[in-house]
Amino acid sequence: MQTAQRDFSRFDAFLNGLITDVYPEPPSEPHLTITGQMIDQLHKTGNLAAGMRVLDIGCGQGLALERFKALGMEPIGVTLGQQDLNACREKGFEVHSMDQNFMDIPDHSFDALWCRHVLEHSVAPLFTLFEYWRIVKPGGLVYIEVPSPDTSAHHEQNRNHYSVLPKSAWLNLMLRPGFTVINAVDLRFDVQCGPDMYWAFLLRRPVSS
Repeated sequence: MQTAQRDFSRFDAFLNGLITDVYPEPPSEPHLTITGQMIDQLHKTGNLAAGMRVLDIGCGQGLALERFKALGMEPIGVTLGQQDLNACREKGFEVHSMDQNFMDIPDHSFDALWCRHVLEHSVAPLFTLFEYWRIVKPGGLVYIEVPSPDTSAHHEQNRNHYSVLPKSAWLNLMLRPGFTVINAVDLRFDVQCGPDMYWAFLLRRPVSS
């Protein structure tokens, strides 16, 4: 027991040390355009609908929260950045300071999770995916978007990107908690430094799970 407590304390201290890597995320391109396009697409296909409880994990300054609210959903956000937290609360949103790995949220609380550009910030993405699994309802939807490695933008070099993995690795990890992968899309675009790409994954927790 003492060994387990010691190991947990070491890991907790390690995670706390990474808080200095957190920086504010004001809305900018291409995130503005992609966020709008993907939410509109999920809404048009019926994957997101009015009345749904949606958790925006890593909510930034409320870009997706605003769109969810406008579509009649019940959005809540979590973030670690104090500036982002303040910005969202000033807009009237319910947003909490939480680590995506240890969310103080009851099991099966949300109809959908919006996890856009947050999973790459996890030092243990498989553990994080199991946490997503825990809080989404059976039959619920999970949207995950992550940057591709080795593009002109070199996302793997960002100081708070700890898990910029190949697409095949992400797909394998997402299956392990039990998620069904509904779709996986390559989002290709150009930025100032050249061609770039994100991967968008649409997952569902089976109803029987």
